[in-house]
Amino acid sequence: MNQDNPLIFLIDTLFSIYIAIMLLRFILQQVGADFYNPISQFVVKFTQPLVSVARRFIPSIKKIDTATLVLVLTLIIIKTVILLSIAGYPFNGVQLLVQALYDLVSLSFDIFIVALFVQAILSWVSPDPRNPINSLLYYLTLPVLRPIRKYIPTVGGIDLSTLVALIGLMFIKRVVLQLFLAFLA
Repeated sequence: MNQDNPLIFLIDTLFSIYIAIMLLRFILQQVGADFYNPISQFVVKFTQPLVSVARRFIPSIKKIDTATLVLVLTLIIIKTVILLSIAGYPFNGVQLLVQALYDLVSLSFDIFIVALFVQAILSWVSPDPRNPINSLLYYLTLPVLRPIRKYIPTVGGIDLSTLVALIGLMFIKRVVLQLFLAFLA
């Protein structure tokens, strides 16, 4: 796609930000984050208009908020269709669905990778533990770090689990996305 087109840039940026916030809402629900956290409150209020409509038609499956997940996929597809249309490229339904799943998986990994990276940097400056960002990062990273910490002890007071998690997530992301690309070929 022609990235020099300012309209493509604007649409891609706005959709990508909203999609990331919507996916963050889904992930925060899955990890059991504190929804009284001010950042969580922002995420909920910012995404609630679409989620409330979707929940009327798409029921949750057990503890999985399928309405939010379907919204994320739908928004990715809409974004892709708009961008391809503006750029003048053809598209088909199967390719759109596979591309949407690819983007969803990639963005999911990116959210966890960024959360781990930010948490690691913040740990160097000893931030206030009551800070809402720290709390949110704790909830986001705990499901990734907990299993690693069972096998990798702290060495000399240094917790290497974050480094192992970052390397592991980046590796797994590449493997999974390569499988998507192989499917597309």
